[in-house]
Amino acid sequence: MGIAKTAIVHASAVVEPGASIGEGCRIGPFCLIGAEVTLGAGVEVKSHAVVAGDTTVGDGTVIFPFATIGEVPQDLKFKGEKSRLVIGARNRIREHVTINVGTEGGGGVTRVGDDCLLMAGAHVAHDCQVGNRVILVNNAALAGHCVLEDDVIVGGLSGVHQFVRIGRGAMIGAVTMVTADVIPHGMVHGPRGTLDGLNLVGLKRRGATRADMTALRDLLADLGQGTFRETAKARAEAGSDSVPVNEVLDFILGPSDRSFLTPR
Repeated sequence: MGIAKTAIVHASAVVEPGASIGEGCRIGPFCLIGAEVTLGAGVEVKSHAVVAGDTTVGDGTVIFPFATIGEVPQDLKFKGEKSRLVIGARNRIREHVTINVGTEGGGGVTRVGDDCLLMAGAHVAHDCQVGNRVILVNNAALAGHCVLEDDVIVGGLSGVHQFVRIGRGAMIGAVTMVTADVIPHGMVHGPRGTLDGLNLVGLKRRGATRADMTALRDLLADLGQGTFRETAKARAEAGSDSVPVNEVLDFILGPSDRSFLTPR
């Protein structure tokens, strides 16, 4: 506990007793660091930012001015119960981002993985589970209990309904409202989002083969012909040699009570 000798804390910043400030941290002017906060090595908190609650921030993360991290949830059911926020390493949390701690009803922990970019004004609500290399573009908002797997991109001014799951590598276009689960590698866009196809650019960036992309297109065509779960179960029983196809099938057959966004 305490402030590491190599940390630099501006004279106007407030670091409450009990906070743990790691080696090489930099705390800018007029920041507030709460008593239960733990900052890993090399974390930078720029001017006027607040890090509160039982919050852990991983090594090398940068928090920009006027961000508010680890405050209580915007949930009327929250009664002050003990809950946490865990943020991974090397994240970029830009101006006016808000991330809340969890709630008892949602497992008590909000998580953000490694190497994420949360652009200005983005919001991550209570009990969200955000994977690695996720990008939330300006003013994107996640409601409570959302799950975003690795490499998801959520476009600017978009909203994700509570309890929605978004599979790995999916892309949500700007100004989109996502009200149902999104399969891995899906492409969603529209005022009320529909599944518009595959995130082919993202697949190529992550090294997907032409055979994988063809197999995914075939799967998407099949899914459009019937109910997602029944079709996915039949395809899973038939088996596939494509890793991305099996990833989509596992996602569809996974634990969720929500419906899925379907192709047009």
